[in-house]
Amino acid sequence: MTKANGAQLRRVEVEASGLAAAACLFHGFSDPSRIAILRHLALGEHRVVDLTAHLGLAQSTVSKHLACLRGCGLVTARPEGRATVYTLNHAEALMDLWAAAERLLAATGDAVALCPNYGTATLPTAQDARDAR
Repeated sequence: MTKANGAQLRRVEVEASGLAAAACLFHGFSDPSRIAILRHLALGEHRVVDLTAHLGLAQSTVSKHLACLRGCGLVTARPEGRATVYTLNHAEALMDLWAAAERLLAATGDAVALCPNYGTATLPTAQDARDAR
């Protein structure tokens, strides 16, 4: 392998790792429940019990999604008595992302929702959520 080919290969590997990180970040946003949790945490700190009451989701569902969001670095948790309080990380950057997403959705119209691979037809239904309980 020539020196130029080696440098090009390293550049491709670096670009691929950056894309993988971006894909992982966007996976954190890939579930409507996680988006609802993030939007609710934008209003302030909440306990799991608060989120379940506000969002109408099961405690196990909220806890599972919060674990994902913590793993993505989007929320942090701190103990408060017997409960755990969750806080949104990087709130300003997340608000910028929501604004950009709304602009992109306005620009694409129904194309995103109608996508056969990732459109709304592929999202879990309320019945799916009940069946999962």
